[in-house]
Amino acid sequence: MNFKNIIKEILPYIIIILVVLLVKTYVFSLIRVNGPSMEVTLLNNDIMILDKISYRFNEIKRFDIVVVDLGDEAIIKRVIGLPGEKISYIDNNLYVNGKQVKYDFEHAFTENFEMTEEIPNDCYFVLGDNRLNSTDSRIIGCVEKDKIVGHARYTIFPFSRFGVKK
Repeated sequence: MNFKNIIKEILPYIIIILVVLLVKTYVFSLIRVNGPSMEVTLLNNDIMILDKISYRFNEIKRFDIVVVDLGDEAIIKRVIGLPGEKISYIDNNLYVNGKQVKYDFEHAFTENFEMTEEIPNDCYFVLGDNRLNSTDSRIIGCVEKDKIVGHARYTIFPFSRFGVKK
Protein backbone atom coordinates (compact mmCIF):
# COMPACT_ATOMS: atom_id res chain seq x y z
CA MET A 1 0.00 0.00 0.00
CA ASN A 2 1.46 3.38 -0.95
CA PHE A 3 1.28 6.69 0.88
CA LYS A 4 -1.58 8.07 -1.28
CA ASN A 5 -3.77 5.09 -0.50
CA ILE A 6 -3.05 5.38 3.21
CA ILE A 7 -4.05 9.06 3.14
CA LYS A 8 -7.24 8.26 1.20
CA GLU A 9 -8.05 5.58 3.74
CA ILE A 10 -7.56 7.65 6.92
CA LEU A 11 -8.59 11.13 5.71
CA PRO A 12 -12.33 10.63 6.33
CA TYR A 13 -11.60 9.59 9.93
CA ILE A 14 -9.40 12.62 10.51
CA ILE A 15 -12.12 14.90 9.13
CA ILE A 16 -14.74 13.28 11.37
CA ILE A 17 -12.53 13.72 14.44
CA LEU A 18 -11.86 17.38 13.59
CA VAL A 19 -15.56 18.10 13.05
CA VAL A 20 -16.47 16.42 16.36
CA LEU A 21 -13.80 18.42 18.21
CA LEU A 22 -14.96 21.70 16.65
CA VAL A 23 -18.61 20.99 17.48
CA LYS A 24 -17.73 20.04 21.07
CA THR A 25 -15.57 23.13 21.54
CA TYR A 26 -17.79 25.77 19.91
CA VAL A 27 -21.36 24.48 19.46
CA PHE A 28 -22.46 22.08 22.19
CA SER A 29 -21.20 19.54 24.66
CA LEU A 30 -22.48 17.39 27.49
CA ILE A 31 -22.36 18.54 31.09
CA ARG A 32 -23.14 16.71 34.31
CA VAL A 33 -24.96 18.43 37.16
CA ASN A 34 -22.72 18.28 40.21
CA GLY A 35 -24.46 18.73 43.55
CA PRO A 36 -27.87 19.75 44.86
CA SER A 37 -27.77 23.52 44.19
CA MET A 38 -30.35 23.41 41.35
CA GLU A 39 -32.82 20.96 42.93
CA VAL A 40 -35.75 20.44 42.13
CA THR A 41 -35.23 21.64 38.58
CA LEU A 42 -32.00 19.70 38.07
CA LEU A 43 -30.78 16.77 40.11
CA ASN A 44 -27.27 15.67 40.97
CA ASN A 45 -25.76 13.63 38.08
CA ASP A 46 -28.35 14.73 35.50
CA ILE A 47 -26.62 14.90 32.12
CA MET A 48 -27.50 17.89 29.97
CA ILE A 49 -26.69 19.32 26.58
CA LEU A 50 -24.84 22.62 26.93
CA ASP A 51 -25.64 25.02 24.09
CA LYS A 52 -22.43 27.04 23.64
CA ILE A 53 -23.40 28.99 20.53
CA SER A 54 -26.79 30.63 21.09
CA TYR A 55 -25.42 33.44 23.29
CA ARG A 56 -23.17 34.53 20.44
CA PHE A 57 -26.34 35.52 18.57
CA ASN A 58 -28.94 36.04 21.33
CA GLU A 59 -29.03 37.85 24.64
CA ILE A 60 -28.92 36.07 27.96
CA LYS A 61 -32.41 36.21 29.43
CA ARG A 62 -33.73 36.29 32.96
CA PHE A 63 -34.38 32.76 34.27
CA ASP A 64 -32.10 31.05 31.71
CA ILE A 65 -30.16 28.14 33.21
CA VAL A 66 -26.50 28.79 32.48
CA VAL A 67 -23.11 27.22 33.06
CA VAL A 68 -20.55 29.55 34.62
CA ASP A 69 -16.82 28.89 34.38
CA LEU A 70 -15.18 29.80 37.69
CA GLY A 71 -11.74 28.64 36.54
CA ASP A 72 -11.35 25.65 38.82
CA GLU A 73 -14.95 24.45 38.34
CA ALA A 74 -18.08 25.02 36.30
CA ILE A 75 -21.36 25.70 38.09
CA ILE A 76 -24.94 25.56 36.84
CA LYS A 77 -27.20 28.41 37.99
CA ARG A 78 -30.25 30.40 36.98
CA VAL A 79 -29.95 34.01 35.73
CA ILE A 80 -31.99 36.24 38.04
CA GLY A 81 -30.56 39.71 37.42
CA LEU A 82 -29.46 41.45 34.23
CA PRO A 83 -26.95 44.30 33.72
CA GLY A 84 -28.12 47.60 35.19
CA GLU A 85 -30.66 46.07 37.59
CA LYS A 86 -30.94 45.95 41.37
CA ILE A 87 -32.22 42.65 42.71
CA SER A 88 -33.90 41.92 46.01
CA TYR A 89 -35.85 39.08 47.56
CA ILE A 90 -38.39 40.01 50.21
CA ASP A 91 -40.65 37.38 51.77
CA ASN A 92 -39.54 34.88 49.08
CA ASN A 93 -40.64 37.24 46.27
CA LEU A 94 -38.28 38.53 43.57
CA TYR A 95 -38.05 42.28 43.00
CA VAL A 96 -36.20 43.87 40.09
CA ASN A 97 -35.60 47.60 40.49
CA GLY A 98 -38.30 47.63 43.18
CA LYS A 99 -40.99 45.90 41.11
CA GLN A 100 -42.14 42.37 41.85
CA VAL A 101 -41.41 39.84 39.08
CA LYS A 102 -43.38 36.60 38.70
CA TYR A 103 -41.82 33.33 37.55
CA ASP A 104 -42.95 29.79 36.79
CA PHE A 105 -40.24 27.57 38.24
CA GLU A 106 -39.86 25.99 41.65
CA HIS A 107 -37.13 27.00 44.05
CA ALA A 108 -36.37 26.69 47.73
CA PHE A 109 -37.08 29.53 50.14
CA THR A 110 -34.88 32.57 49.54
CA GLU A 111 -33.76 34.54 52.57
CA ASN A 112 -34.34 38.27 52.33
CA PHE A 113 -31.58 40.29 50.69
CA GLU A 114 -31.30 43.53 48.78
CA MET A 115 -28.60 44.72 46.40
CA THR A 116 -27.32 48.20 47.13
CA GLU A 117 -25.65 48.68 43.74
CA GLU A 118 -26.71 47.95 40.17
CA ILE A 119 -25.41 44.87 38.42
CA PRO A 120 -22.43 46.09 36.31
CA ASN A 121 -22.50 46.10 32.51
CA ASP A 122 -21.82 42.67 30.98
CA CYS A 123 -22.48 40.97 34.34
CA TYR A 124 -25.32 38.81 35.63
CA PHE A 125 -26.71 37.85 39.03
CA VAL A 126 -27.20 34.07 39.24
CA LEU A 127 -28.82 31.88 41.90
CA GLY A 128 -29.23 28.16 42.40
CA ASP A 129 -32.83 26.98 42.70
CA ASN A 130 -31.95 25.25 45.97
CA ARG A 131 -31.28 28.61 47.60
CA LEU A 132 -30.39 27.17 51.00
CA ASN A 133 -27.61 25.03 49.50
CA SER A 134 -26.10 27.04 46.65
CA THR A 135 -22.87 28.89 46.05
CA ASP A 136 -24.09 31.67 43.77
CA SER A 137 -23.96 35.45 43.25
CA ARG A 138 -24.86 36.07 46.88
CA ILE A 139 -21.42 34.61 47.69
CA ILE A 140 -19.29 34.89 44.53
CA GLY A 141 -20.76 38.17 43.28
CA CYS A 142 -22.10 38.92 39.83
CA VAL A 143 -20.63 36.87 37.00
CA GLU A 144 -19.17 38.40 33.88
CA LYS A 145 -20.73 37.52 30.54
CA ASP A 146 -17.50 35.99 29.26
CA LYS A 147 -17.59 33.52 32.19
CA ILE A 148 -20.96 32.19 31.02
CA VAL A 149 -20.09 29.16 28.89
CA GLY A 150 -23.57 28.50 27.57
CA HIS A 151 -27.24 27.71 28.08
CA ALA A 152 -28.12 24.37 29.70
CA ARG A 153 -31.63 23.58 28.51
CA TYR A 154 -32.00 19.89 27.72
CA THR A 155 -31.66 17.00 30.14
CA ILE A 156 -30.82 13.80 28.26
CA PHE A 157 -30.10 11.40 31.11
CA PRO A 158 -31.59 9.80 33.08
CA PHE A 159 -34.22 9.11 30.46
CA SER A 160 -37.01 9.55 33.03
CA ARG A 161 -36.01 13.25 33.24
CA PHE A 162 -35.48 13.74 29.49
CA GLY A 163 -36.56 17.12 28.10
CA VAL A 164 -36.34 20.89 28.27
CA LYS A 165 -35.84 22.39 31.72
CA LYS A 166 -37.29 25.76 32.72
